[in-house]
Amino acid sequence: MSDTHPYSSDVAFTPAVKAIQEAKGSRAAYAHVEARGGWRTEIDEHLAAFVAEANSMYLATASADGQPYIQHRGGPKGFVRVLDKNTLAFADYSGNRQYITQGNLSENPKAHLFLMDYAHRRRVKIWGEARVVDDDPALLQSLMPQGYKARPEQVILFKVSAWDTNCPQHIPQKFDAADVAGALAARDARIAELEAELAASKAASAPAN
Repeated sequence: MSDTHPYSSDVAFTPAVKAIQEAKGSRAAYAHVEARGGWRTEIDEHLAAFVAEANSMYLATASADGQPYIQHRGGPKGFVRVLDKNTLAFADYSGNRQYITQGNLSENPKAHLFLMDYAHRRRVKIWGEARVVDDDPALLQSLMPQGYKARPEQVILFKVSAWDTNCPQHIPQKFDAADVAGALAARDARIAELEAELAASKAASAPAN
């Protein structure tokens, strides 16, 4: 809950959104959510665990006049860190140097994170405000994943206002290439083990000449 929103979910459920919910019959269900306090506003163990497993996410920002922009961010699992119960952070790597996200945040701090777990068909939506920190080399270094080949340029701090999960409907199930390779390697190792056992059994039961 904030000073401007009676319910945390009001960060997304504006009067215009609520009017459409009312017209289309879903307002009563979301009013029950509001009656229970709305969406979660702090990073709990469930969100922390989800974030720790993420190797990909989307960061949405908008310019002062409302032009939206979405940019992908990725890295090894754990590249997004929990600093405290209200703050997420990650090292921002050097890329194509367009700086659209940084420009948007310089005039409009409102931002959104969208994280997908395709393997388990889960997603998390996080509303909040973000800012760029480009004058704290110690913080930047602490957020840089060990051994990851990227050039860290700055830090993005994300203050969480509210977050919510969605049902798995329409999420396609996909798996990371590394996970698939690991599963295939385990299968092949098991096949080789069984073939060796079968060969040994055949040799043991073969009649002596």
